[in-house]
Amino acid sequence: MQPHGASVISTFALFTIGIGPSSSHTVAPMRAGHRFVHGLGKGDVLAEVAAIDIELYGSLAATGIGHGTDKAVLLGLAGEQPETVDVTTSDERFRQFSAERRIRLPGSNAAAFNIRFHRDRTLPAHPNALTLSAFDRRGIVLDSQTYYSIGGGFLLDDPSDTPDHKPGVSPCRFANAEQLLALVGERPISELMLANETAWQSESEVRDRLLHIWNVMRDCVRRGCRNEGTLPGGLNVPRRAPALYRRLRKQTDPADPLTAMDWVALYALAVNEENAAGGRVVTAPTNGAAGIIPAVLHYCHQFIPGTDDDSTVRFLLTAAAIGIIVKRNASISGAEVGCQGEVGTAAAMAAAGLTELMGGTPAQVEAAAEIALEHHLGMTCDPVSGLVQIPCIERNAIASAKAIAAARLALHGDGRHLIPLDSVISAMRDTGADMSTKYKETARGGLALNFPQC
Repeated sequence: MQPHGASVISTFALFTIGIGPSSSHTVAPMRAGHRFVHGLGKGDVLAEVAAIDIELYGSLAATGIGHGTDKAVLLGLAGEQPETVDVTTSDERFRQFSAERRIRLPGSNAAAFNIRFHRDRTLPAHPNALTLSAFDRRGIVLDSQTYYSIGGGFLLDDPSDTPDHKPGVSPCRFANAEQLLALVGERPISELMLANETAWQSESEVRDRLLHIWNVMRDCVRRGCRNEGTLPGGLNVPRRAPALYRRLRKQTDPADPLTAMDWVALYALAVNEENAAGGRVVTAPTNGAAGIIPAVLHYCHQFIPGTDDDSTVRFLLTAAAIGIIVKRNASISGAEVGCQGEVGTAAAMAAAGLTELMGGTPAQVEAAAEIALEHHLGMTCDPVSGLVQIPCIERNAIASAKAIAAARLALHGDGRHLIPLDSVISAMRDTGADMSTKYKETARGGLALNFPQC
């Protein structure tokens, strides 16, 4: 959790399209499987593979079954990627793999596989790690690679690497919030972020990609409001978004001042119920916190007059600036710092985006992010039964409301405040380091052990 240098993380590294229920446990492991078989193909040994050994460590092992890590790795080895995998057939394919204990690699014969969950072993570089090894028919190792899932779907082959996705060619490089505020002056933060992104692609491409991300978020909300039933995994958690959606559609009392917050809660519930069911979501910046930014952005479109596509682009760019700072100087991984790094970061990002849209200055944007993150400090990641359901789904709804409150509170001030955002990020990093492992995505403490199951 050491701060990285001032090289650049792209907005599109924070907002990626994948599948639920977890960016760390599902999205990144699928990418690891795909990367591994791609390497076998480049090494011209893919056709020789007879067996693959999959070893999961730490949090990936402790809650891997509930988070679908085994399914994700196998689908990745079969050539799938999170952005394009067919979520309607993935469960059936996984059942077939499990029944046959074999998997067909891309352009190759079927290979046997074995998955080992090292629940009591953690590699020193990061709590989320997996090792993939391929063998030929004589049992000789063809290749073996260890990957580190460091949060938000980011995947590293070497823990000494940085997660930066772009070379340092951007015109506006910043490592923390203090540097960001110094660079922007009185300009909107979204302008600086756009300048960085256009160092690698055209402005129209940036806009189109961001609006595509927004469309995926909206589709996820629509599906969540439509899909009835019970979430998978054994807890029998009912989907609540469809019933709440119908109730709000019928609500006719314009005098209720909390109606807007009911809609915000609906949007967050819809996204995170889809995520829990393994549906298509946008990491924002993680899957476990995927409902907060869509909920607040939906709030903008529904309740703030004049919100349009340009507003959406500005919101996402500003939100990304905060996410980049947190990721660079702390972590967005629940396995590394607890849920403060996931939901707390998402709330800070959403508060920042909303503040800029409502006319806030860069100082007010930074203040809103600080308020939102400060009041998530110490939040543990203790999922019941290792599933991204309780308390994760409701937690997104509550954090969305906190993000809106943080933005409004910041807008009532002039941007000056005692505790800077950088200090809160440092506090979050240190709190995560002090936090017991049982509270960091292992389902071995907290609510996960205080839930009566009959």
